Amino acid sequence: MSRKRPTIADLRAIKGKRQLTMLRVLTMDEAEAAERAGVDIVSVPPELVLNPQYRDAAPSLFTMPGDNFYEIGTADDFVRWAFRLYKASADAVYCSAGFATVKRLADDNIPVIGHVGLIPSRATWTGGFKAVGKTADSAMQIFEAVKQYEAAGAAGAEIEVVPVEVAKAISERTSLIMLSMGAGTGCDAQYLFADDILGQNRGHMPRHSKVYRNFAAEYDRLQAERVAAFSEYVADVNSLAYPEDKHVVHMDPDQLGLFMKRVDSAA
Repeated sequence: MSRKRPTIADLRAIKGKRQLTMLRVLTMDEAEAAERAGVDIVSVPPELVLNPQYRDAAPSLFTMPGDNFYEIGTADDFVRWAFRLYKASADAVYCSAGFATVKRLADDNIPVIGHVGLIPSRATWTGGFKAVGKTADSAMQIFEAVKQYEAAGAAGAEIEVVPVEVAKAISERTSLIMLSMGAGTGCDAQYLFADDILGQNRGHMPRHSKVYRNFAAEYDRLQAERVAAFSEYVADVNSLAYPEDKHVVHMDPDQLGLFMKRVDSAA
């Protein structure tokens, strides 16, 4: 039985009733796998949702394209960017720019997802890549940011690497759909990167990540097989083992004789 693609209204109705699942996916194959696995929400690069084949692969995924604010530009740039994505079937857009930009998008009826807590593109303001909200003062700053998102008309916000107690208290006191990345189950959705789940990430693994497969080892095995296959091909060419008779075509003998006479006379 096919699933219905959720709307903002649907997600708001689910708030506080069950945990939603969310992934950051980068490829069409990952989007299709998320669809088939029953994932609720995906964050995607803008170019993915702009692909005309995207909704064939992921018809029921609530899809949120996003990019860092400095890649997009001013509020006017954001509006043009968001309209193009919304027309291409995006369900919401991620925006890490200021509240005025979020309000500008929301005023034009674009569902916007903001970001609080550890915001990688703005981590210099909170001390780098570490947990945010571990003191009462910093926790209140997160709460106040959520309230500013509410006032700006945002539909939800990612809340990243915030103490679970803080995230739960905030989620219970806001109408926003709160997307937890390392902020516990007191929010509305659990958000992980497909790269981490699949074991494709060879760098630092965040505390909140969980590895379910080891694709890196499989990629290493496949690369070794590529090298071996290419090496065998080089050896075959050098030894004249390739091409064999089955890899080429032959000319009809009568036609070959006629060709040879003509080519010799023309030489």
